Amino acid sequence: MSYKCSRCKRDVELDEYGGVRCPYCGHRVLLKERGGDIKEVDVQ
Repeated sequence: MSYKCSRCKRDVELDEYGGVRCPYCGHRVLLKERGGDIKEVDVQ
C-alpha cells in the first residue's frame, strides 16, 4: 500500500516488519493516498 510522508512529501511503501516510519527523513506521520474516483451526489 502506498503512503506519502507528511514532512518530506515522498512516496513510501511500508513493509510488514519495518514499522511506521519514513525511511528518508524518519518522520512518523504518513498519509494514505486517496483514490482518483469522483463521487456523484444526488441533490434534490
